[in-house]
Amino acid sequence: MSNDSTPAVVKGEELYRGKAKTVFHCDDPSRLILHFRNDTSAFDGEKIEQLNRKGEINNRINAFVMQKLSAAGVNTHFDRLLSAEESLVKKLDMLPVECVVRNIAAGSLCKRLGVEEGLELETPLFEFFLKNDELHDPMINDHHIRLFGWGTQQQIDQMQQITFAVNDVLKKLFADIGILLVDYKLEFGDFEGELVLGDEFTPDGCRLWDAETRKKLDKDRFRRDLGDVVEAYEEVALRLGVPLD
Repeated sequence: MSNDSTPAVVKGEELYRGKAKTVFHCDDPSRLILHFRNDTSAFDGEKIEQLNRKGEINNRINAFVMQKLSAAGVNTHFDRLLSAEESLVKKLDMLPVECVVRNIAAGSLCKRLGVEEGLELETPLFEFFLKNDELHDPMINDHHIRLFGWGTQQQIDQMQQITFAVNDVLKKLFADIGILLVDYKLEFGDFEGELVLGDEFTPDGCRLWDAETRKKLDKDRFRRDLGDVVEAYEEVALRLGVPLD
C-alpha cells in the first residue's frame, strides 16, 4: 500500500455511491478516494448480493491493470493503493459515455444482432453507450455525443484512439496468462485539460474467458448463476500475479 514517506490521505465526505464503488472527497481537492465494496449487482441493480472479498480483489486487480497501462503510456486517473479496498485517484470531470470494445461476440451484441456467442471478430469492434442507468445505457454514436454536448470531436477521437491502445496492451497481457479478453468498457474524463482514463478495469466491467476451456472468469458467473464468482476473480488476480493478502 503506502510507505512511511507517502503523505497520509484524510478521507472526506461521500461524493457518490455507485453499484459497487463509493467515491469520497479527501483533503486534496484534486484527488478522490475510490472504495471498492463487496456489493455485486446485475441487470441495472435488479439482482444484488454481497460477495466476501470481492471489493479487495477488484481494487487490487484495478491497481495492477492501471499501472500496466500507465507504463505503456496510457494516461490514467490512478495514483496509488491506500488500503485493501481503497485507492487514491485524480478527480476527473467525467464524460457520460462508455466506450466498449469487443474482441469476441458475447452479451448484448449477440442479443441485438443474433450473432453466435464466442464468434471471434476479425477486428475489434468499438461501440459508444450513454452512461444512464434509468435508460439502461442506450447505444449512441459520434453524432449523439457532439449534438447533445457529451463530448467534443477531439474527445471522441481520443477516446477511440486510447481505447484501441488499451486493447492492444490488455489483449496481450491476458493472452500471456491463458485468458481471452472478450470485451470490456472504459470511461474517460477531463483532468486539467487532458482526457484521462477513469473508472476501473476489473472483472465487473469486462468479460474474461479461460483460453482453453472458455470458462467464464468475470461477472457473467453472477449474472448467469454459475457460482464461484469470487473464486473466478481470485483466479484472474493470481494468474496476473496480483498480490492478495
